[in-house]
Amino acid sequence: MFDQYSLPLVALSYVISVFGSFAALQLVTGITEAVVKVDRQRAIGLAGLALGGGAIWSMHFVGMMALKSHMPMSYDVFKTLLSVVIAVAACTGGLAIVGTGRFTIDKLLPTSILTGIGVAGMHYMGMEAMLMPAEIQYNLNILIISVVIAVAAAFAALWMAFHLHGVWQKLGSALIMGVAVCGMHYTGMAAASYQHTGVMPEAGFAGALSDEYMGVVTVVISIGIIAMALAVNHWYRNRVLLPQ
Repeated sequence: MFDQYSLPLVALSYVISVFGSFAALQLVTGITEAVVKVDRQRAIGLAGLALGGGAIWSMHFVGMMALKSHMPMSYDVFKTLLSVVIAVAACTGGLAIVGTGRFTIDKLLPTSILTGIGVAGMHYMGMEAMLMPAEIQYNLNILIISVVIAVAAAFAALWMAFHLHGVWQKLGSALIMGVAVCGMHYTGMAAASYQHTGVMPEAGFAGALSDEYMGVVTVVISIGIIAMALAVNHWYRNRVLLPQ
């Protein structure tokens, strides 16, 4: 039923993750340099959106499209949107905890665990949103490995966000974060096996998005993430989010 990945879409998922990570790293600078509470909250919210919605969820979405199927496929809209909320909330919460007061390792470790579990929850909720005539079963060992990778990725992302400040340092960090995020996603995908049922499940109350439109959606998401990254870089250079 699933026999191969589209390599161009796999590459695109990595590029999107890198752009989203770079945008988030740019915004994190506003957290550490803000002197007014509202500026700090704004930077935390936008950085969480860039990291959770851009680097992680959008990468996951494109990565799902990269997996080729020989059966009808659609996505439950409500569960897909819920996966977005989980990703953004996990990243925003993590940034809010470590970005408040003094940055310490004792805050970083538990926050990384909570954020990583949230990211993994986003991934598996996204998998749950898949509507197809098959049931998904998971290899528990590989699933646990994917959660460990998510926690490690969260630890690395939060540490780099508050320690690296140069543009080239942030770009290098974004490349590394892209590898970590993609590693978690494709490990999670490897944990899944599919048992054909012959019965297409019904979508929830919000309906479903058919597989026919996924290519268009993928292009829109990709353009949106790239535009967001460029806009964030422009804002950063003009210090709109930073105190004057």
